Amino acid sequence: MTWHKELEELRAREALAEAMGGAEKVARQHGRGKMDARARLAALCDPGSFREIGKIAGKGHYNATGDLQGVTPAPFLFGKALVGGRPVVATADDFTIRGGAADAGIARKMVQAEMMAHELRLPIIRMIDGTGGGGSVKTLEQIGATYIPAVPGWGDVVTNLDTVPVVALALGPTAGLGAARVVASHYSIMVRGLSQLFAAGPAVVDGLGEGYKGAADHQQAKEELGGVDIHTRNGVVDDEVASEAEAFARARHFLSFMPEYVGQPARRAPCDDPANRREEALLSLVPRDPKQVYSMRRCLDHVLDKGTVFEIGRHWGRAAITAFARLDGWPVAVVASDPSFLGGSWEAKTSEKVERFVKLADQFRLPIVHLVDNPGFMIGREAEMAGTIRYGVNAMNAIYRATVPLASIVLRRAYGIAGSAMSNAEAFQYRYCWPSGDWGSLPIAGGLEVAYKSELEAADDPEGLLEEIRERLGKVTSPFRSAERFNVEDIIDPRDTRPLLCEFAGLAWRRLDSER
Repeated sequence: MTWHKELEELRAREALAEAMGGAEKVARQHGRGKMDARARLAALCDPGSFREIGKIAGKGHYNATGDLQGVTPAPFLFGKALVGGRPVVATADDFTIRGGAADAGIARKMVQAEMMAHELRLPIIRMIDGTGGGGSVKTLEQIGATYIPAVPGWGDVVTNLDTVPVVALALGPTAGLGAARVVASHYSIMVRGLSQLFAAGPAVVDGLGEGYKGAADHQQAKEELGGVDIHTRNGVVDDEVASEAEAFARARHFLSFMPEYVGQPARRAPCDDPANRREEALLSLVPRDPKQVYSMRRCLDHVLDKGTVFEIGRHWGRAAITAFARLDGWPVAVVASDPSFLGGSWEAKTSEKVERFVKLADQFRLPIVHLVDNPGFMIGREAEMAGTIRYGVNAMNAIYRATVPLASIVLRRAYGIAGSAMSNAEAFQYRYCWPSGDWGSLPIAGGLEVAYKSELEAADDPEGLLEEIRERLGKVTSPFRSAERFNVEDIIDPRDTRPLLCEFAGLAWRRLDSER
């Protein structure tokens, strides 16, 4: 007596699941330039490593005698997989089945995926396409009543944010719960031309259709309402890519810097870039003209391990660069001023970006390197209307609350409250300053006429006196005067920046290893 008959039924049901929404709907998905859910899982995960859970779940269709006629699979796939050789929970919405809505599926699958991640301490990757598990208008007719909205298992989503790395890839139009699942992550990606994100459900978005802002077609309407150019510029989503393949590559790269769960140390990588490398280009990187800009990204390339810089959020909060990288193989989180945007002044979005990134680094125990050229908070009516000071203070608070080791390098300016947010001044200052350093409570150059108004008005040669005052104060503001008073710990040759930061990384990770 064997169980061949039942195994045959199992294989038949598995084949129905693998057919997803049927050949026609799968072809339609491919015709939109989108991979199907199963192809996405195969492309994201290490070859052959995905083990699906709940594969045959869905809605069975039976004849009058109770025999199976067909199955509508659940529009959500998940399982255990390997990414970069490390275990993860991988999930994918199946847009070929009712646009990813939950009507045909079992919501418990999504809840179980989230539970699996935090209970087994596994990173979770969500590939979201459609409403991402939300219902549809048809649900109400099937139920026969409406209901007060609730999201089953959302507590598990929140728990995952506290315990494991969470990556979300928006791979199509995502609305409602789908949009929420994108945002509830540590790192999120949209694909240009493929992804849109909306707070409203699909019926509302469809209703906007042709009329939205005079859009000529529905695709243009979706882009204008929630495309890449909106949500990767306002900070809702971290990054944009050009293709699904690039999205998978960036998800894998992000996870390579992360531990598998909070409390586990991130991994050091092999490094063939000498820790004592000294770049001559750093000596002339900062121009003598204080109004002239330079490329901070060039500085990152010169001081961090070659080829390891992984920038996050490049298109929003642009006065600060946030990135993961490595120093002598050790993973670090990098915050760096970008003088090419607003002169490096922190406005509200930049401050929000810095706050979020510092909290992420502290949560997953990555040392922080802060490269500083900050003239202060952005000023003016627009900055005040945006609440810049509140966001700025929140960023400063995040830096003060962080308990991971932090090293700061002052390349040029550090003015006002924003400049003081380079590090926690009440902790040991692991800080180095370049000879180009320029700091203070406020820039002196812009206040000379006010500070010396009476002397200038009484002078026979006001311009000559003003130049004399500038020269006198230029000596007072020399960084070497600050070093005399030990207000600055060390002034260094810029070429020594990488060796000193590699030394910091080794000491920082020695400290972090002791936490275990």
